[in-house]
Amino acid sequence: MVDLSGPNTDPFLLQPNHRRIREDIEAMAAFVDTSKPGWTRRPFTPWYEQGRQWLQKQMQHCGMQVRSDAASNLIGAIAGSNPQLKPIMIGSHTDTVTGGGRFDGIIGVLAGLEIARRLQETGTQLRHPLEIVDFTAEEPSEFGISTIGSRGMVNNLSQEMLGRTDATGLTLYEGIKRAGGEPECIAEQARQPGDVSLYLELHIEQGPVLEQTGHQLGVVTGIVGIHRYRVSILGKPNHAGTTPMDMRFDALTGAAEVALELERLCRQPYAESVVGTIGKLQVEPNGANVIPGRVDFELEVRSLSTEILDYIMARYQLKASEIAEARGLSISFDCLSRSEPILVAQDVLQVIGEACQEVGKTTSLPSGAGHDANQLARIAPIGMIFVPSKDGRSHCPEEWTDYESVAQGVEALARAVLKFDQIA
Repeated sequence: MVDLSGPNTDPFLLQPNHRRIREDIEAMAAFVDTSKPGWTRRPFTPWYEQGRQWLQKQMQHCGMQVRSDAASNLIGAIAGSNPQLKPIMIGSHTDTVTGGGRFDGIIGVLAGLEIARRLQETGTQLRHPLEIVDFTAEEPSEFGISTIGSRGMVNNLSQEMLGRTDATGLTLYEGIKRAGGEPECIAEQARQPGDVSLYLELHIEQGPVLEQTGHQLGVVTGIVGIHRYRVSILGKPNHAGTTPMDMRFDALTGAAEVALELERLCRQPYAESVVGTIGKLQVEPNGANVIPGRVDFELEVRSLSTEILDYIMARYQLKASEIAEARGLSISFDCLSRSEPILVAQDVLQVIGEACQEVGKTTSLPSGAGHDANQLARIAPIGMIFVPSKDGRSHCPEEWTDYESVAQGVEALARAVLKFDQIA
């Protein structure tokens, strides 16, 4: 791990307003479903829409032209002095997982908002246009798909994906429509390679490295690829008391053995680190006195190596099919989504590293979580900055990043924007 230590106390034109950053985070945190634990703001819900309405007003107050695109992404734009240049884009998301926290995704959008305010307040105009984006539904959604808005922006949201349904029967197509998008125009309005000069994102680390190593900022070197699947295992439901153990076709015990096989595969040594998770499980008929007849679960594997991801899933499907066959069960796999690993370009790393060093003690590290940057990398260079997560916690109510750390991240991002604006 490279240590890029060395804070600099030079005055900075776009120094962020620390108090305002805290107030913005607390304001967005108020738009939550109080019937759920933690801070829950799921996409395509009233709380999500309320948060976006608040954000749109803030964007308009600092002079942005605000619109929603075909994938229902909320975009605030500021003109640059050179109309020939393509925009620098800052983005992230304001949706959360169920029972999530106040910082994941949100600080990336609010960082862009604060930079836009400081540009207005200081009378500063960039050479490039600047776009601040709240991407729709970055977190895994009820449709089994994540990074929905950023996928749509780069035309990586297929018709099959748009046709997927949630538990109520609502299609993703309909969900985007209700959120103000035009899903029928996604391909037509999609950004093409070269349409964005650079994409930048500020995010909490969601891990323990920065805090444990005493660093204030992290320059992200790459983002893992994530492959997600829905697995269905079919057996035969039957009476739990009258069916002998050797005459059962129990989908749940089969699913348990199949789940442990994923853990075994991902624990093996590989050239790049791998993690595999089964985090969602549904059992039918789900009765205490009924042998389970069907189990559906969703899994994901993550790594910086596409080859390793493909190898693990090929081996896993083979072994899982063998387990199912030995138990008299049937099994099927449905690939929900694939995002490929991203490596950040060296010239982008250099500039972001310089910007971060001017603010605080800095190191370099990869991201084990997926981000909207995964999708934007299809059309533009990308860069990310991490700020510490207390105890490495995220996707839970205990998620916490000190407001001072968020402000440092905002300043580092602003410095990076100014540097790129002059050289790109």
